[in-house]
Amino acid sequence: MVEAPMEYAAEWKAKVGRQVVGLLPMHFPGELAHAAGCLPVVLQDDAEPITVGQSNVFNFYCGFNRSIIDQTMRGRFDGLDAIMFGDHCVQLLGTADVIRAEKPDLPILFNQLCTTLDANWAYRETLGTFAQLWKELETLTGREVTADAVRSSIRLFNRNRTQMRSLYRMRRDGEIAISGRDMQAVVKSSMTMDREEHVDLMDQLLAGAPRVRAGSADVPVYLSGHMCHAPKPEIMDMIEESGARVVNDDLFVGWRFIHADMDETVPPLDGMARWYIEKNRRLPCPTRVIKGMDWEDYLLADVERSGAQGLVILMVKFCEPHMYFYPEIKEAFEVRGIPHLLIETEHEEMPLEALKTRVETFVEIAKRRAASKAA
Repeated sequence: MVEAPMEYAAEWKAKVGRQVVGLLPMHFPGELAHAAGCLPVVLQDDAEPITVGQSNVFNFYCGFNRSIIDQTMRGRFDGLDAIMFGDHCVQLLGTADVIRAEKPDLPILFNQLCTTLDANWAYRETLGTFAQLWKELETLTGREVTADAVRSSIRLFNRNRTQMRSLYRMRRDGEIAISGRDMQAVVKSSMTMDREEHVDLMDQLLAGAPRVRAGSADVPVYLSGHMCHAPKPEIMDMIEESGARVVNDDLFVGWRFIHADMDETVPPLDGMARWYIEKNRRLPCPTRVIKGMDWEDYLLADVERSGAQGLVILMVKFCEPHMYFYPEIKEAFEVRGIPHLLIETEHEEMPLEALKTRVETFVEIAKRRAASKAA
């Protein structure tokens, strides 16, 4: 299901007979689509080169947007019954326009979430946005979505996030041996699978994950970036083959996706609105604004909490929100003397051997810096 999410969705649809709803990253609650009886699928880029979609997208769009457009043109999303869109960046707006033009009969549930999260109207506006989405899903499915159904879905999704956070903690503490590639696959599969099935699989994984003794000769590092899609698994492999051990991250297909639960004790609409606003207080998003909260401050604190000895920034080429923040992150880490490395990623092939040399050098610098501090 990680490598073929749309095939999984087609099999689920044939078996269950319900709608499949595609979600664009990174803030819409899959709980609501699940409560409506749908399979929520966070749309992923794929490994195919950009071909038929090239004429419908600017070359300066990021690889994720170009891949989504290309997959649309190739018919990869023909099994979707709707797509939930937002306005997280200008490129996503362009992608929505292309999908509308190419698939005029496909419902686009376009909902604009507020971006200034400490404004006095932010909570009210967020409530209205999610209430509208609730109604649109009822129209799409032809069924009432009850508050009890949403509460049940919230409990299920919270349990699933808790399971994955437990796996993260076990990796950070050196209790289990799990690669960055495999950890990414765990989170990515939760984005595309039936949640009940994923919860059952997570129970098995947590019970059977191979235990190891704490401690490792590899240098612990922290990964940051990739706001909308997963880094290529080959990049994760290359980093670990260079002598690094990933102990934490703020990747979208990672900790960013699972770090915050919804409040189960309040009305579900309130729970979703609070989840949206508060999760960005706990882990800042470069597409959202809260006065006095900066991404670089979060990263400095989380790198220290995780025990990482260096920061590897995975910046998607042409990702404007990330590009805007990078100078502040770079300066903050230089002032603190914490080693950091910027790797620009692209959808097409990357020079992994050349990048490996850079990562190996970075790992050696981080190792020597840590030894110097301990002396």
